[in-house]
Amino acid sequence: MEHQVEDSLLIKRYIDGDERALATLIDRHNQRISSFIYSKVNDREVTEDIFQDTFMKVIRTFKRGTYSEEGKFLPWVMRISHNLIIDHFRKNRRLPMFEGADSFNIFAVIGDEKLNIERQIIKDQIDSDLTLLIEELPNEQKEVLLMRIYKDMSFKEISENTGVSINTALGRMRYALINLRKLIDQNNIVLTN
Repeated sequence: MEHQVEDSLLIKRYIDGDERALATLIDRHNQRISSFIYSKVNDREVTEDIFQDTFMKVIRTFKRGTYSEEGKFLPWVMRISHNLIIDHFRKNRRLPMFEGADSFNIFAVIGDEKLNIERQIIKDQIDSDLTLLIEELPNEQKEVLLMRIYKDMSFKEISENTGVSINTALGRMRYALINLRKLIDQNNIVLTN
């Protein structure tokens, strides 16, 4: 527990103008945060970028004087990096294969590396249609779906990352798929190539 006092003291020092306090804070948590990011993105460069962006957000919050998570610095920073990771996958619209729902194999159409041009165009259209539909889901369903599909996280990992039970995560995934199916039907989207 001693770190918490030190973290908040370092934060106070940094806000009061001591730049070195921030360097100490970053050094202290670098390994933990970098490992967390890397475990999700599996790419050193992307990890470095997200790490930098995380601390840019941290610094902006400090400068604005809106930081108030007394003693909860690390969980707060982890939340920021977690959100940036989700943004990263959203931006890159990477949809790996989704396993685990026999009747709903929407993502089987996505993934063949040797698609010819015509199929590639269809695939891109399906990707963008899906991305738009996923955006329409309620936030908690969307979050679980993105972690499961974009990031191939286990339900145990999703549970740990979102702070809900595994059963709740499973339930949200189920409802996300049911709602996505409805949206696909409503929008007359044909998921074939």
